Amino acid sequence: MRNIALKLMYDGTAYHGWQVQKRDRSVAETLERALSPIVGHVVKLTGAGRTDAGVHAEVYIANFRTNSTIPCDRLPLAVNTRLPADIVVTKASEVPPEFNAISSCLKKEYTYRIYNSRIRNAFLVNRVWFYPKHLDEFIMQKAASYFVGTHDFAAVRSVGTETRTTIRTVHNFTITRTETLIECRVCADGFLYNMARAMVGSCVYAAEEKFHPEDVPRILASKNRTDAGPTAPPQGLYMTKLWYEESYIL
Repeated sequence: MRNIALKLMYDGTAYHGWQVQKRDRSVAETLERALSPIVGHVVKLTGAGRTDAGVHAEVYIANFRTNSTIPCDRLPLAVNTRLPADIVVTKASEVPPEFNAISSCLKKEYTYRIYNSRIRNAFLVNRVWFYPKHLDEFIMQKAASYFVGTHDFAAVRSVGTETRTTIRTVHNFTITRTETLIECRVCADGFLYNMARAMVGSCVYAAEEKFHPEDVPRILASKNRTDAGPTAPPQGLYMTKLWYEESYIL
């Protein structure tokens, strides 16, 4: 039995997230249906993590097990002919039996993009959070810096997926501006449900002077979701990087 890891990218606009849903269309279900006739059996994918409805992935890893002998270099070409244009498999690799796309992942990076201009951009529809009121990226960065470290992130977690602990480690959280585009890049060992989007929303609240950047430690200590900023809309969020042990050649 081979263990195959797929590297892919997708525009999440038309999907109800990565995870297979009972009623709604998902990225995983779409990819599983495309893979099954190629390998000759029903495919069950394990993804690197959940992404919400409308969220995108510039980089994503998923793995599945198969007895098929199709060469890995042919698999992306074969499956892409059966996929819609908004999902693309870029690489397939055979990995050790113990590899698991989610449990083997060491850390993840999300990038949130805000189009901060009074006039919206027609080419960025469903790709950014259009925010017409000017935001001070330096105040946002000051707020972001207080999220870095190991904390209980219950205050920036929406009710959803159950988890054993709400403690996570944020390795870095940087906010940069290039003209009208603000990028909020956060790397952590894992993310709670809507955590990245709530952290961005909290930085926006700080820039709007609805609380001070120095209030972030108090907000985290409260563990109260209503103390933090809003959950930023999904269309601005992208999974942009995943880390695995070097022994896994992906």
